[in-house]
Amino acid sequence: MAGEGDSEPRKSFKLLGFLDVQSVPCARESVLYGSVGSLVAGLGYFLATSRVRRSCDVAVGGFICTVLGYWFYCRYNLAQQRIRQRMLKEAVRNKILYEGSHLDPARKQTGNERSDS
Repeated sequence: MAGEGDSEPRKSFKLLGFLDVQSVPCARESVLYGSVGSLVAGLGYFLATSRVRRSCDVAVGGFICTVLGYWFYCRYNLAQQRIRQRMLKEAVRNKILYEGSHLDPARKQTGNERSDS
């Protein structure tokens, strides 16, 4: 059937020949937001001034600014998320390692255990 056995790999879309939009994090979203930003900037400038050539220049500038702005914003958030994931992974690993031992920080010591130490 159509849904069964989707074993063939997805075709990647390369923007400008080198930017693989499918596999690079934040690339797809930044290009989409950039296209919307260029449309808004160019159309807004055209409606305000009725100058076609200058509105195209503003649209290209809006695209570049929006793509770069969202790219850096998204990559920064992605880096923060990866740092938090690494910290959480290390915490879970330590919890599994120390759980039930005398090194467990969550375990409360009783009077008998203190005198043995």
